[in-house]
Amino acid sequence: MLEFVSGVIAMGFFVAGVFFFKFWRRTADALFLFFALAFWALAVNQTLTAFARIPLEERTWLYLLRLAAFTLILAGILIKNRQIGRRRE
Repeated sequence: MLEFVSGVIAMGFFVAGVFFFKFWRRTADALFLFFALAFWALAVNQTLTAFARIPLEERTWLYLLRLAAFTLILAGILIKNRQIGRRRE
């Protein structure tokens, strides 16, 4: 049952990535691309964690994928805020 739920979560992350990628193609806003890449990294993380059957994910190298995903989100937000600040000047 745990593998099934992990698969559903991974699929949800992947679909969210596709959703943001679609908006990036439509608007060319880099924030959407960063979010798409982050959600795809989370999908890979969830998939590898399910296949490896690791009980404590935070004690493995796989946790770095999650860290990279949240770093991508943070970088996208910071870049977007800098662009908005430059438009006001």
